[in-house]
Amino acid sequence: MARRKKRGPEEGTIGATTHDGRGIVDGEGKKVFVAGALSGERVRYQRRKIRRNYDEAELLEVLEPSGERIEPRCDAFGRCGGCSLQHIDPGQQRAIKFQALKDSLERIGHVEPAEWLEPMTGPDWHYRRRARLAVKDVPAKGRVLVGFRERHAPFITDMHRCEVVVKPVDELLDPLSELIGNLSIRARLPQVEVAAADNALALVFRVLDPPSPEDRLAFEQFAAQHELRVYLQEGGLDSIRQLAPYDGPLTYRLSDFDVDIAFEPVDFVQINAEINERMVRKAIDWLDVSESDRVLDLFCGIGNFSLPLARRAGSVLGIEGEASLVQRARDNAARNDIGNAEFACVDLAKIDGTESWLSKGCDRLLLDPARSGAAEVAERIDRLSPDRIVYVSCHPGTLARDAGILVNQHGFKCEAAGIIDMFPHTSHVESIAIFSQ
Repeated sequence: MARRKKRGPEEGTIGATTHDGRGIVDGEGKKVFVAGALSGERVRYQRRKIRRNYDEAELLEVLEPSGERIEPRCDAFGRCGGCSLQHIDPGQQRAIKFQALKDSLERIGHVEPAEWLEPMTGPDWHYRRRARLAVKDVPAKGRVLVGFRERHAPFITDMHRCEVVVKPVDELLDPLSELIGNLSIRARLPQVEVAAADNALALVFRVLDPPSPEDRLAFEQFAAQHELRVYLQEGGLDSIRQLAPYDGPLTYRLSDFDVDIAFEPVDFVQINAEINERMVRKAIDWLDVSESDRVLDLFCGIGNFSLPLARRAGSVLGIEGEASLVQRARDNAARNDIGNAEFACVDLAKIDGTESWLSKGCDRLLLDPARSGAAEVAERIDRLSPDRIVYVSCHPGTLARDAGILVNQHGFKCEAAGIIDMFPHTSHVESIAIFSQ
């Protein structure tokens, strides 16, 4: 078989742009997606991944820029895979995300909301309180790289700061590189998890070999110098231990409801603290909860919605599939002296309609599922028969699918929908929809 000739750089005009910031060039019978290119631009690009029906390309040069292009704030933009939309004004980013939601609801769910909500917005920079930083000892560069993966390759981006992680983590990449570079296990430390809370900043170092006494001293000095907590993870998640004596859990506060939420460094929490507080307040307002209502919070996690809901409702049942998060939610209820919230561990992807909590029904339903959505719940919504539903989604496609089930199969009305700009400068589309009987 003849070997395919390697292509060199090509030029083309971008005909359209996808919601994730890729420009589309039509060439030789199939589309080429060029990351970072905008509609109307003339660009030079290099194909990096050859697919059957389309190719993916790296943007080499903008020959004729669009009037919508702006200067990215981050020096690593274009190489780093963390952000894909920094070359677009934040307002236009939100317009692109809104269109992605609208198109999904129309095309997949055949649903038209009665009202489109104003985008829920917050800080555009230094908003990310959770991050997983990759680490790699690269002798050819003479240092340890700490950062996010590259956009077009599985390598770690050579970067020195990050504009979207919270302060002071934005300026800790080089200090982390220096710290790890001086350890005896510098080649056996593949990642650092970041968790920023109201009461502390935590770094979890994944170590494949036990650190030496000198390594432990270096970690302790780093923690003291930067006023943060250091945790070591030598095995699975249950092996995570704070290097110093345990200081208690991390916490964040939902002031509108007088609720403090405690969590551990690798627990799931919403990534944008300001947006999360606004989202919780709006979602509960839209649910229109009264003191007599029985509320069901599915995919409840550590109680982010359940506990504020309990301040207004008669009773709340939170259901979550991960046992450790269910226990954390129970602990958080006790922490806040909340006695009208109960929690249960159930895999909501495997329900069959015979579950006792389904037969009890509810007055109000809050859904906040993972990317896979809540189809199993939507298909059995007649068992619950809520008057109102608020659905928080991290994937417009699965929201649209489930909205179609609720509206077209079970007669719910989609009162409103809109985007939540939880992840500025990325293609991630968070959204919310309100349904009523």
